[in-house]
Amino acid sequence: MFALQEIILVAIVLAALALIISNRFRVDVVAILVLLALALSGLVTVDEAISGFSRTAVIVIIGMFVITHALEETGIVQSISGHIRTLGRGSEKRLVVVVMATGALLVLVMNIIAAGAVLLPAVVRVARDSDVRPSRLLIPMSYGTLVGAMATFFSSANIVMSAILQERGFAGLGFLDFFLTGAPIVVVSLLYMVLIGRRLLPERESVTQIVNPRGLMTSMRQTYQLDERLWEFRVPPGSRLIGSSLQDSHIGADLGILIVAIWRGHQAILTPASIQKIEVNDYLLVVGREDRVRQLAKWGLLIGRENGYIRNGHDYSVDLTEVIIPPRSASVGKTLADLHFRNKFGLTSVALWREGRSYRTDVGKMPLQVGDALLMVGPSEKIRKLTNERDYMLLQSSHIYQPPSPEKNKWALLITGLVLVAAIFNFVPLPIAVLAGWVAIIFTGIMTMDSAYRAVEWRVVFLIAGMLPIGIAMANTGLADRIGMALVEVLAPTGPLALIAGLYLLTVLVTQLLGGQVTALIIGPIAITAAIQAGVDPHPMAVAVGIGCATGFLTPIAHPVNVLMMGPGGYKFEDFTRVGIGMVVVVFTMLMLSIHYLWGVG
Repeated sequence: MFALQEIILVAIVLAALALIISNRFRVDVVAILVLLALALSGLVTVDEAISGFSRTAVIVIIGMFVITHALEETGIVQSISGHIRTLGRGSEKRLVVVVMATGALLVLVMNIIAAGAVLLPAVVRVARDSDVRPSRLLIPMSYGTLVGAMATFFSSANIVMSAILQERGFAGLGFLDFFLTGAPIVVVSLLYMVLIGRRLLPERESVTQIVNPRGLMTSMRQTYQLDERLWEFRVPPGSRLIGSSLQDSHIGADLGILIVAIWRGHQAILTPASIQKIEVNDYLLVVGREDRVRQLAKWGLLIGRENGYIRNGHDYSVDLTEVIIPPRSASVGKTLADLHFRNKFGLTSVALWREGRSYRTDVGKMPLQVGDALLMVGPSEKIRKLTNERDYMLLQSSHIYQPPSPEKNKWALLITGLVLVAAIFNFVPLPIAVLAGWVAIIFTGIMTMDSAYRAVEWRVVFLIAGMLPIGIAMANTGLADRIGMALVEVLAPTGPLALIAGLYLLTVLVTQLLGGQVTALIIGPIAITAAIQAGVDPHPMAVAVGIGCATGFLTPIAHPVNVLMMGPGGYKFEDFTRVGIGMVVVVFTMLMLSIHYLWGVG
């Protein structure tokens, strides 16, 4: 029978998992609630409850956020992503190799979400330049970042597993422990994606492929030799066009101007048919040369957001852009109306793509979710302003984010390289190396201390620090020993490798629902306890669980980087399952071979 303390601990953990799955509260808030519940119930002491904030794992994670941000601030990561356009042009197969390999390499020294976020715009652009659907590349890129996390120490789950080992009195893990185990997984996963997984990827449009500015401009330039300009007109009361169809308006026949969309109240009519009627106060999005647009203004239509006519020195042209809602954006859960988006940025959202479906009516009234892709239209200078907003990510636009400190890129590379060398060869303890890298970034002027604080994803820090005491509570109550013994009784009779395989598969299953960071904090203590009880070296067990936490292939919610790909790729939930099953098989097979031959577990 379970003791009372064990029952209380199980109840706390199950309640926390229910809150996380329901998405009713932020995960960092849930973590603090867990910390308070463990302390108030007496399962851990006060010092044990808050000890997570002083763990080496938390210090390393904080420092890596700053180093990763320094690579972005100096333009190094953007430069790498830009080279994808050069390396990747060619066949779809070559593009898959390039984007997946680049994602894996970046994650060796970067946070997974950050790597995915900076690669996403480059991959979308190269896909459209190469006439390849983004849906054929974005899952490979996402999976590339996940398998890359299996080959580096610097993922959150791997750092947590090392910390759990140290709490139990064992030596922690190092960079080479994960690299030597994970590198073969990366290589074979890439081969799987090129030879098999690529054939399972969907051919699907995203929101801006409905009205693709690049393809539209190319077509118009070839047909009419027009400049690449977009304009927005309003049809005022009394206009002679009211009630006319697009065909009867003779806008195209007389002026050579193409109407590509109509905004009507909260509705977007994209690529309207020739029989579409024009109504009062409609906004017409047109493509044409400025001299032709001047003639359209003479027809009584009002140009621009300010409803003025073309004047010398004023540019009323507009642009289309695709905006993604990234993980941890402050806009999540709010509507564009709540955010006063149009008043603040001067842009209109005309379509939204979510989980494989396009919405074109009342977009401004829909609560935003991570991964939503929004098609927006507005003046170029307004779009340029949006590039510097961290709560939004621009994909389809001629305006690219300009890093504030590009002249410091050599310093950023040197600092990152020294921290990496220290991690590989253990010249100094990793927390000290990471903090020294932080200080070097400040002293070289790459970032200010305030910007370094802003670079830290404090939600992740509080999540890990708040949930780490669960492992202490499991040890204090004996629950870890009880669960570990049950697993040993079931799996150990068939050998140590079967025990590690079973814990890996359990980790993978839980990761699909909770994500790798939470899974490492819950499964990690149980797995290490089971290894100790079975007389198995706990180090390969810790590596296997860490890799299991990165095996987020089967559902988009298994990792935020998957969610980030949903809108731009036009993906549905089942797309990840269909392609990801093979990835799980490949990773499991290669992991078991590495555990057997590299770690000597029979």
